[in-house]
Parts: sequence; structure tokens; C-alpha cells
Amino acid sequence: MLPLHIMAESNFIDYVKIHCESGHGGAGSAHLLRAKYVPKGGPDGGDGGRGGHVILRANPQFWTLIHLKYRKNVKADDGEKGGAALRHGKNGEDIYLDVPVGTSVKDADTGELVMDLTEPGEERILCKGGRGGLGNDNFKTATLQTPRFAQPGEDGEEGWFIFELKLLADVGLVGFPNAGKSTLLATVTSAKPKIANYAFTTLEPNLGIVRYYDDKSFVIADIPGIIEGAHEGRGIGDRFLRHIERNSVLLFMVAVDEDDIPGTYATLLNELKLYNPELLVKERVLAVTKCDMIDESIEREIEPSLPKDLPHVFISSVSGEGIRELTDTLWRALQK
Repeated sequence: MLPLHIMAESNFIDYVKIHCESGHGGAGSAHLLRAKYVPKGGPDGGDGGRGGHVILRANPQFWTLIHLKYRKNVKADDGEKGGAALRHGKNGEDIYLDVPVGTSVKDADTGELVMDLTEPGEERILCKGGRGGLGNDNFKTATLQTPRFAQPGEDGEEGWFIFELKLLADVGLVGFPNAGKSTLLATVTSAKPKIANYAFTTLEPNLGIVRYYDDKSFVIADIPGIIEGAHEGRGIGDRFLRHIERNSVLLFMVAVDEDDIPGTYATLLNELKLYNPELLVKERVLAVTKCDMIDESIEREIEPSLPKDLPHVFISSVSGEGIRELTDTLWRALQK
């Protein structure tokens, strides 16, 4: 159980459930023209206005869903009724919900993916406003000169939706707690994650930009520590596994003082496979961390046991060992 004061400090919200409802269309008018010198004028009822849409907008200025956490019901305005003299009812005002880039929306009842917003500025209608009804002027014919009816407006759309944020980053750091992920992020970027020698120091993802040669750069995401069984909801890893889905390259980090480095890597890989087998097609790199605790002769003893088909680097964020080689390796993996 995480201490309440720690949980209260977090403003990173990546999951919200909201009820959204678009506006109903306004009814058409069945008005008949009546004037001093036109005692039996024809139909002049105007159309009703469209109901307001609920529209999602991918805003790169947002990085969390916290602004939607307590907004449980969203309702757009209804369209206004049509009027006499063919006056068109006013359309209901649309509601825009700004969300971070990388937000996906699912139907809360079926779990079906409704939309995925991955481009800055992208706008998608989540709930379409109901169409306004036609006024009686639309129904006059040669045989029906004075229709006394009009269409009602259509109902809007509504439902419960789950908003999930999946961070967009080039490289995702994957490792058990205390593998040195936060320390590496602080070393290679200007990010300042919380660092301490106990499990689950990182309670929310951190992003940092690695400046590479010739003004090139890439983004690294420090994903909170996974534990064995995270895909089943153990620990806090299952809250953040979804963020790995949008990373191009996965950097597996295993501390050199682990009893079985290849076994630890295999366990991490298995957790990703059980969560989503499609993650296994991503490019992978292995970093053996905290190598300031050993010398090169021990590194040579460890090396033959590492997976042959996986690029690996021995690193120390404290001494700087292997850091340049690691960024070069990650850059090459990103180019694939």
C-alpha cells in the first residue's frame, strides 16, 4: 500500500471515465404565415438548429488527464427551435475537450476502441449532435399547400467513455524497481526524476530529451517499475504498461548485482508478452547497469551469458561508463 501523502503528490492522471452527451437537434417550426393582407399565407416555418457536438482535441500543451479527473459529465447545448419567417434555429454550442497527444478513447460498456489521437491539433467528434428538424416549409407540395406539421429534432449521442493516455516517446525504459532507470534519465537528459534506493521511487512516468549529434534528439520515457505479475495487476506496473505501447525502442535495464541477469531480462520480456504480444516486435536494447561496482574482468565473464541476438551495453550512470555507447546504440535502433 502506497503512503497516502505520496499518492496525493502525484498530478499525473492517465485514466479517466466520463459520461459525454451531445446536444439534441431543435424542432422545426410548423408556423403558417398570417399577415393583414395575407390571411391564408403558406407555411413559413424554419428548420431547427443542430445540437452541439462533443469534440476531442489533441493539445500538445497537455501531458496529463488531471483536468478531466473530476469532470464526470459533459453535455453540449441543444439546438434551438426553428421560427416563423423561415428563421433557422441556432445551432447548439460545441464542447471541446483538450487531451494530451497519445490519448485513446474506449467505449466503457464494450471496451471497443473509439478513437486514437496521435497528432498534435487533431480534432475528432466523440458524440455527434442531433440534426435539427425540418420546418413545414420543406413539406409543401402542389397537392399539400399548407402542411401543418414539422419534424422534431434528432436526439444527440451519449455514453460512458474511458480516456487512456499512452505516452509518446522514442525510447521506453523497462526494468524492475531499483534498476537505475531514473538515474539514467537524469544522466542523459535534463529531466529531474525523484531518485532513492527503494522500490517504486517512480510513481509516474517521466520524460526527458536526449540531445544527440548535429542537433538530433530523441525522447526517453522512464516507465515506473514493473514487477513479476504486473500484467495481472500486481504492484503498480500494470498502471503504466500501456505507455510502453507507443515507444519505438525498448531499453531493458538489469542491475549487474542481479543473481541471474539473462533470467531477469527473460522475466521482463515475458511480462510484456503476457500484457500485449505485439510489444515483442519492437526494437530492444539491453543495458546492464550499476557497473561502477565491478571491473572489466567481471564484465567479460558476464558477457557470454547475455542474449546473442540483443544489442547490449555495460553502463554506469554514476561513473559515466558506457553512456555514450548506449546513446549511439539507441540511435541506431531508432533508425531501424
